[in-house]
Amino acid sequence: MFEKQPEAVRKKVKFLAELAIQRSDPSSWFELLYAEAGGDSSQVPWARLSCHPYLQDWLKTNQIKVEEKSALVIGCGLGDDAEALASQGFQVTAFDISPTAIAWCQERFSNSSVNYLVADLLSLELSWHHSFDLVFESRNLQALPLSVRSKAIQAVASLVAPRGTLLAITRFRETEAEPDGPPWPLSDRELTHFKEWGLLEIRRDQFSDADNNSVKKLRIEYGSVH
Repeated sequence: MFEKQPEAVRKKVKFLAELAIQRSDPSSWFELLYAEAGGDSSQVPWARLSCHPYLQDWLKTNQIKVEEKSALVIGCGLGDDAEALASQGFQVTAFDISPTAIAWCQERFSNSSVNYLVADLLSLELSWHHSFDLVFESRNLQALPLSVRSKAIQAVASLVAPRGTLLAITRFRETEAEPDGPPWPLSDRELTHFKEWGLLEIRRDQFSDADNNSVKKLRIEYGSVH
């Protein structure tokens, strides 16, 4: 999220996020951004209209038997990651807090098998708890301020089924000092919260941003210990 982008878009994202935080509704700015984009994906900084390359690489590297396996995409944006998982045979549910984003997905992929839904990560249906064999979290946690991060991590972890997998992609910071954002990269201490909620880190891959070597990104695979 928030890779190389026009300065005007970057400033708009920062303004909307700060305004939402001031209103004690830190995730409300997503709908504003999608709605004001007016169907122009260039105004959504994380919209690449293609599967995330780190997810694509993970799917190629891991030979997964997906017969009747369920997958959940958190904060699905314009739907490309969800469609990539569906093409592998997963039964995919994908949600976003933005109704505009979900309508955009349904328009782009009108014949899709993906179940696109409007939902809030911080207020999910209890029926979703421990229900998905694969949960994909890409760049959503880093888009939420530190004040709600622990709650958001708990929410993500709660979705993974027994013996299931969480695949998380995020920016990473090597200090515990609060960063300027958005995005707000995650720290090692924050990532340890996944263990507290029953997930074991299986593999961690680190990447550097092609446009800025100082920006570190992680792809972490977790497994449920239950």
